[in-house]
Amino acid sequence: MYVADSRGTPASAVTPEPQAVAPGTRPGRRAALAPTVLALGTVSLVTDISSEMVTAVLPLYLVATLGLTPLGFGLLDGLYNGVSALVRLTGGHLGDRFGRHKTLAGIGYGLSALCKPLLLIAHTLPAIGAVLALDRTGKGLRTAPRDALISLSAAPGEHGRAFGVHRAMDTAGALIGPILAFSILRGAAEGYDAVFTVSACVAALGVMVLVLFVPGRRTGPAATRAPVSLRSSFGLLGRRDLRRISLCAVLLGLCTVSDAFVFLLLQHATGIADRWFALLPLGTAAAFFLLALPLGRLADRIGRGRVFLGGHLALLAAYGILLAGGRNPALPYAVLLLHGGFYAATDGVLMAAAAGAVPAEHRGGGLALVQTGQALARFAASLGFGAAWTFWGARPALAVAAVLLAAAVGLCLWLRPGDTPADGPARPRGDPADPAAQAA
Repeated sequence: MYVADSRGTPASAVTPEPQAVAPGTRPGRRAALAPTVLALGTVSLVTDISSEMVTAVLPLYLVATLGLTPLGFGLLDGLYNGVSALVRLTGGHLGDRFGRHKTLAGIGYGLSALCKPLLLIAHTLPAIGAVLALDRTGKGLRTAPRDALISLSAAPGEHGRAFGVHRAMDTAGALIGPILAFSILRGAAEGYDAVFTVSACVAALGVMVLVLFVPGRRTGPAATRAPVSLRSSFGLLGRRDLRRISLCAVLLGLCTVSDAFVFLLLQHATGIADRWFALLPLGTAAAFFLLALPLGRLADRIGRGRVFLGGHLALLAAYGILLAGGRNPALPYAVLLLHGGFYAATDGVLMAAAAGAVPAEHRGGGLALVQTGQALARFAASLGFGAAWTFWGARPALAVAAVLLAAAVGLCLWLRPGDTPADGPARPRGDPADPAAQAA
């Protein structure tokens, strides 16, 4: 692993020239990834071990141990995803305004790490909700600055690859986390408390890696950086490309059943024993890990919008298999493969598409706008699906979600999100470098 030196990193290592070729790289060969991408990937790997340890056992802990209803769990799950949306804009905007993306990311990672021990003493719905809200506040603060650092460290034509590598490393942590949680649950007398304790220790290690190995320089000299205001950040939605990407992220997010519900539905459909439940996220993570980099590269070649929508078709296929049900032993593997493929084709690819539609000085705020819209949509989806499951039952609720997702994909095919060139934001018509202008 390459280790980034935060003391001697030149500004060009953070914001490379789009057409620059790495020294020592032969023409036609793919340049090595920036050390910042690899360092942030390591931080995410370690942090995701901690997060996924909790995520893997939380649904069963809340529903089976604390006795929450699907509606109550839907409220908590929506809170888990929705609260972060309210602070993502803050993290992205402050990172752009002061050029301190690493500082904002570090605060976010640290806040989430502090929340893990609090799960040991939270045993009621309000207390657990408060802890999850604080944890998601940390995630909201760190996500946009971290993704801004990734996009600013890679050439625009390599954004899909850079995010693919980062997401693959992140998902390696998601593979290790559930295995570790499963082992602790089977071996420890106080299984859930032991999981939460180990998770806190691993989260602290992730913060240390960020502080020591991720460059902390500003994204550009203070004298030359244009002032960034909150109004100008929201004004990014005036860009047609970013507006289309944001709209499609919201529409599709409204029809996306959260991970926890997918795993509960899979257990409901197949009768998987409770002791194996914590391993279900492992299947999704394995598929995500294997497909993230290939699909990121594919998005750079054929268009990020196409791969993004293709991922939602994979999710729609997973819904269809769950609705068909049956006791076919291959059913869980098919659902988890499609579920992981959905994330591999959408998570990093969406950020790569958004980065291509936003100028560098607004990168954190622009990515935060897209992330916020998607997170709020998924918050609403969790509430809606939890209520539908409570009042209608699991299968009717999933059938409605599948119909809505199919309609949303059709609408987004018409909107064609992410059609900006892979080498950066679309140029205005009339620019001499614009192929359409040259053709005219």
